[in-house]
Amino acid sequence: MPDPAANRPPKAPGRPIVFFDGGCPLCRREIGHYQRLDTAAAVDWRDIHADAAPLAAWGITWDQAMQRMHAVSPEGRIRSGAWAFVLVWRHLPYYRWLGGVLHRLPPVVWLMDRVYNVIARFRWRSRCDDGVCRPGG
Repeated sequence: MPDPAANRPPKAPGRPIVFFDGGCPLCRREIGHYQRLDTAAAVDWRDIHADAAPLAAWGITWDQAMQRMHAVSPEGRIRSGAWAFVLVWRHLPYYRWLGGVLHRLPPVVWLMDRVYNVIARFRWRSRCDDGVCRPGG
């Protein structure tokens, strides 16, 4: 008999979850900076290069997560790209004010997301397009 809980969305996490590529030197450096600031453990950092399994619960494929950074808000909403960064910044010291301001300026975040897309596409092509970053690859 199928488990009815398997079709339910995950419970709201209560704090942001960030899925990042820990196998990417650029990503590791940037996320490492944020992790050092996160002395209160306000964010749940998940390295999908080490363990991609948690993505499935949120309906995020490994390819999607590798092509754009994804985060889940404390309320359970999925964000990606620049929108994910704004979500994270709102929970970190030194960036909280910036995240708060940008959260109220969607057109600015939209422009940031366009720039992010260019960088993310370049990163994907240079790191993952040939399959080198696949788990176990």
